[in-house]
Amino acid sequence: MNYEDYSNKLKIISDPNRMKIIDLLSNGELCACDILENFEFTQPTLSHHMKVLENADFVSVKKEGKWSYYSLNQSKLEDFMRDFNQLFFNSNVCACQTKNMVSN
Repeated sequence: MNYEDYSNKLKIISDPNRMKIIDLLSNGELCACDILENFEFTQPTLSHHMKVLENADFVSVKKEGKWSYYSLNQSKLEDFMRDFNQLFFNSNVCACQTKNMVSN
């Protein structure tokens, strides 16, 4: 596990607005306009949050004309959760067993 990368991803989802966006998208693909209805901030602010989530590979975007449709990137989230389980629950992989693993 790359601890620095994983830590950065945890910081990204620790933002309450991004948590809510992920929760909304857990029910399926949504247009940016539908996501925006659930918040009291502007479209540029939503675009910022979506770009951060997209750059972290948590969400995928599909553009159709002037509309953007967002969905969760399931394979990347599965990887993220696998690493979460490895970090917090008993696993066969431990940093103490792998030389230089902590620096990654």
